[in-house]
Amino acid sequence: MSEAEIQSLSDDALHLLIVDDDRRIRELLRRFLQGEGYRVTAVESAEAAYAHLRGLHFDLIILDVMMPGQSGLEFASRIRAENTPLAEAPILMLTARSEIDDRVKGLEAGADDYMAKPFEPRELALRVASILRRAAPRIAAAGAPGQNAVRFGEFAFDPDRGELRQGDEIIRITERERDMLRLLVEKPGEAVSREDLGGGGGAANERTVDVQVNRLRRKIEADPANPLHLQTVRGYGYKLAIER
Repeated sequence: MSEAEIQSLSDDALHLLIVDDDRRIRELLRRFLQGEGYRVTAVESAEAAYAHLRGLHFDLIILDVMMPGQSGLEFASRIRAENTPLAEAPILMLTARSEIDDRVKGLEAGADDYMAKPFEPRELALRVASILRRAAPRIAAAGAPGQNAVRFGEFAFDPDRGELRQGDEIIRITERERDMLRLLVEKPGEAVSREDLGGGGGAANERTVDVQVNRLRRKIEADPANPLHLQTVRGYGYKLAIER
């Protein structure tokens, strides 16, 4: 029997999905985040999430990497590739591993942020709140790009809405990609350092920036290996070549 647990609060409370095979952690997070005012659904596996939760709306997914059956990395990759409501939700990935390679793999799979176990529940709650604040602009009403939209090739990025479009089509981007685009359009045609794009954190974080840039290029470049829009500034960072 599934261990899905749904706590209904007010209809307008943000809804979080927790996917973790550790019942103790799942229960701890469920109770703590409910106490923070969120609606919380907690399940023990990717399979349980698919079986019980398809069609529901979630504002954020908290996802364990190491699970029996389908791993968190596989689950993230799958939902990012599918045309479902889950594909749009930010992902905070949890793992007992702290190596850089694991963080990189999580970002490549589509995660927006990363926390290593063990962690303090309060720290996780602050990280959740931060991700949700960054995600808020995309809730703006749909429509044509606003007057502050920046255009490059077939694409337009609206920094106010945090919305990337190719013509009339909205392109799904992660919160990290959205943050990087905002920094790049603030200095159109100028170089932005890896450190600034990554929010600080040294060489390890700069490596994750390179991963995120490569992932973003696959969405906006006809030939990601020879980018026209998101260009490398050797030894420093990146710049966005825009239309004047």
